[in-house]
Amino acid sequence: MATMGKYCKAYPIDRLRQFSQWTENKENTRKETQTVEGKEIEINRELTEDDFLYLQENYVVTDGIFKDENIIFDNITPEWKEFCDNVLKFEVPVYEPVNVTATSSETEKTEA
Repeated sequence: MATMGKYCKAYPIDRLRQFSQWTENKENTRKETQTVEGKEIEINRELTEDDFLYLQENYVVTDGIFKDENIIFDNITPEWKEFCDNVLKFEVPVYEPVNVTATSSETEKTEA
């Protein structure tokens, strides 16, 4: 079963390709259904300049929102992390816990 990460961000493929050590695992692109000689077959889609890929919280790049499927780039080096942080401005948000307190009217209802 596919694993949904806590955070990912979509980037145009041309921005990712600016990284000097960028490579693409094209065998892992999402499948597309095409009809060939009357039969439906699944083939890997071709990545184009108009496509977006997803940078996951663990710095892996995927062709979809799931962090463990359709992995296009997974050569996680200090240089890649620096590129993501400084050039792409990638930052996983830190969500502060929300403290919920009962209002006085809610407290009165529960005490009655």
